[in-house]
Amino acid sequence: MQVTAITLGRALLGLYFFVPRLTKIRGYAATLDYMVLHNIPLPDILLPLTIIIQIGGGLALMVGFRIREMALCLAGLTLLINVGMHDFWNTYPELNAQHEVQNFIKNLGIFAGLLVLFGAARLPQFGLSQP
Repeated sequence: MQVTAITLGRALLGLYFFVPRLTKIRGYAATLDYMVLHNIPLPDILLPLTIIIQIGGGLALMVGFRIREMALCLAGLTLLINVGMHDFWNTYPELNAQHEVQNFIKNLGIFAGLLVLFGAARLPQFGLSQP
């Protein structure tokens, strides 16, 4: 049961990064505008890089490839995105602060799940032990 739970959780975390990032490709201009609004530096470079990392990392988690590395990479990226783009402590007339708080807290939960996955990937009792 533990292996099944970890595998399902890993796949769902991967799906979280994979599917919504495909919508970022379709809504590329809106995402770029959102990054500019939040004063993210070099958005023309960081947005495509972020999309590649999230789609690739999401796929890797779903299939179980380099779980620890992908979980740690996506955790770091999630934390950076959270602080940079869901900065509810700043005021943006175009945005709902409560929505940003929700996104911030949701991303902390995803960050926590990725950290747990990173740690659990070394535990042989979960069937995820990797070299």
